[in-house]
Amino acid sequence: MKLSDKVNKLLKTKNLSDGELLELIKTDVFDEELFFAADKVRREHYGTDVYVRGLIEFTNYCKNDCYYCGIRHGNKKAVRYRLSREDIMECCREGYALGFRTFVLQGGEDPYYTDEIMCEIISSIRKEYPDCAITLSVGEKSRETYEKYFAAGANRYLLRHETADSEHYAMLHPNSMSLENRKRCLFDLKEIGFQVGSGFMVGSPYQTAENLLADLRFLQELIPDMIGIGPYLTHEQTPFADKENGSMELTLRLIAVLRLMFPYALLPSTTALGTIHPKGRELGLKAGANVVMPNLSPVNVRKLYELYENKICTGEEAAQCRGCLEKRVENAGYKIVTDIGNVKKH
Repeated sequence: MKLSDKVNKLLKTKNLSDGELLELIKTDVFDEELFFAADKVRREHYGTDVYVRGLIEFTNYCKNDCYYCGIRHGNKKAVRYRLSREDIMECCREGYALGFRTFVLQGGEDPYYTDEIMCEIISSIRKEYPDCAITLSVGEKSRETYEKYFAAGANRYLLRHETADSEHYAMLHPNSMSLENRKRCLFDLKEIGFQVGSGFMVGSPYQTAENLLADLRFLQELIPDMIGIGPYLTHEQTPFADKENGSMELTLRLIAVLRLMFPYALLPSTTALGTIHPKGRELGLKAGANVVMPNLSPVNVRKLYELYENKICTGEEAAQCRGCLEKRVENAGYKIVTDIGNVKKH
């Protein structure tokens, strides 16, 4: 089947056979037709709107030792920090004034932030900003903890599954972690009522085309509201220091495929894309993405939240970040909107 036939089939049925998807994943053709189709679908559902999420990286402590991550517990060279509730509220104040209506609290799995402390932070934001969405990205927790977060006022949760193949998962994580538990968390979050985001790294060590196919099939099973993917980027203080970065081209192709398979979904054009290529985020938008996540974290801690090396925008104040992204988004042919940016229901 020709590439154009696959694109047309994806447009009509939102699905392909395993063989057809593998051919799409393995092709090295930078196919304009695929990106054109993905952009057309995103415009049908979301117009030229790009939603901004204010990212607050509030702790870089983590109890986990994921082999790909710069803030892994085993990295003794990492300079650690934690933001207080007051620090986080100040980030929200600044973000709200800049037009952000979604705050994303992201951090390592840090036991310091007990359910009580997290719920106090969440309820403070909810009380002060009732018109905003509160997104959490703090890893694997018990169902009971997730229920507490939801009751306190959080309404979105991001948890990338990273890889849907259990053997591959074991190559990227220590024995204390399991794909089974990661999936349990995602389905618990959905049942509780969160808008759920998942996703995976593209080009992570030992990843095969078949692994990526498994990722797409798992997402069809989960039907998430948000799907975040980005190229794997290496960090010298990890066991994968000598591994190659993931491919921007394959990441863009998979964003386009995801847009065609999940027309309703919120798809971020990630910082990792902007790090691997100066125009990576713009290219992500043109491939079908419709969300960007500028950084609201205090400038003095931004460089410390280093999941991978050479991360962009670590020296910019929040207003600079917002202004720079606005221009980039406009130059790509879209517009940033001040909007809570809910998923268009599927």
